[in-house]
Amino acid sequence: MATKWNLDPAHSEITFKVKHMMISNIKGNFTDFTAEIEAEDDTFANAKTTATIQTDSISTNNTDRDNHLKSAEFFNTEAHPTITFESTALNNEVTGNLTINGITKPVVLDVDFGGINVDPWGNTKAGFSFEGKINRKDFGLSWNAALEAGGVMVSEEVKIAGELQFVKQA
Repeated sequence: MATKWNLDPAHSEITFKVKHMMISNIKGNFTDFTAEIEAEDDTFANAKTTATIQTDSISTNNTDRDNHLKSAEFFNTEAHPTITFESTALNNEVTGNLTINGITKPVVLDVDFGGINVDPWGNTKAGFSFEGKINRKDFGLSWNAALEAGGVMVSEEVKIAGELQFVKQA
């Protein structure tokens, strides 16, 4: 029988980084997301993972940029309010289907299992770190602008990462 683990949002984050003007990186995060794991045992071998991110929770600490990212030129948050992920395999990496803008593509993310521990209130928690890269154009995020000196405003490659903590359900 599988054990369910629910995300502890107070101790979790999902971040991204993209090259801007080919000279520096802009970082951002999503502030509203859920995830759960169903696992046969505490090794998490071949566990099933699902996650849902609210696209309008994107934050880059710049209101104008955030509004542009929420527009139809990028995430189109009105038409596509969520990003979803469903794993198909989990070991030292997680393989799964990522859906952004209604487009689903397979992705592979490196995963580091941090271990299991019990907090002072008796909750059993498990921690994971993940990182990977996606091509934003694969998901219909194709807006860009050419730069006068050559190159483009926003790179196609987006680095994604997360620190996730889960609580074991009784």
